[in-house]
Amino acid sequence: MVSGKVLSSEGETLDFVNVYLKGTDIATLTDEKGIFRLYAPEGKYTIVISSVGFDKQEKPITIKKGECSNLTIKLRPAGELGEVIVAGSTVSKLKNSAFNAIGIDTRELVNTTKSLTDALQKAPGMKIRESGGVGSETALPMDGFTDKHIKVFIDGVPQEGGSNSMSLSNIPVNFADRIEVYRGVVPIGFGADAIGGVINIVTSKRKRAWLLDASYSFGSFNTHRGYVNFGQTLSNGFKYEVNAFVNYSDNNYWIDTPVENLEENM
Repeated sequence: MVSGKVLSSEGETLDFVNVYLKGTDIATLTDEKGIFRLYAPEGKYTIVISSVGFDKQEKPITIKKGECSNLTIKLRPAGELGEVIVAGSTVSKLKNSAFNAIGIDTRELVNTTKSLTDALQKAPGMKIRESGGVGSETALPMDGFTDKHIKVFIDGVPQEGGSNSMSLSNIPVNFADRIEVYRGVVPIGFGADAIGGVINIVTSKRKRAWLLDASYSFGSFNTHRGYVNFGQTLSNGFKYEVNAFVNYSDNNYWIDTPVENLEENM
């Protein structure tokens, strides 16, 4: 195992930094404390550490069987950013990323009653399909793969086996700080069975003395959508946060369609 911590030149921890072994598909991201862990067969490798706004760093390492290497890596701020592709006000693809990843910034949708699927509509290759009104089943095909081959995570925790009420179409966009969409090779921490890709909902980690966010909307067919989020960070570092949302609709709309009497036509 290779583990370590990634810091800025000022000594601040850096989270969500790409760390991978060059020439392999072994990769991961640093957590909120700047710590990463990689597991690989013994041998000689080149470890690569890259992040937006910092100079990419490469370092030769030797992994020996039964031993754990511990590294401390400091990244210097880049004098010039590499090429990025921008969609609206969010960075959608990074040239030097180890993965084919797209980040969707949800902050522009704060204080609205949009859902996470509304934010995902911005991602290229995503075609959101809903089978009906509020509360209906939602499909998330991506790049030709069905949603059965796409895994959904919240802060890295898999959301398999959840009920329809916890689908992305029912969760308000205020719940997320950003959405990460991975295609092809995904970070090893997400597992190896997501052949179609990964959607990772990242909640806010920012420390604020007080937080209050609420929204409500009313629409046709007696449709109600409401959301409230409040929390506090105490002086000793303890933080609590409460999220609650409600979606309701009668869905009592008429459908005008011909009905065939098959028994009479036989």
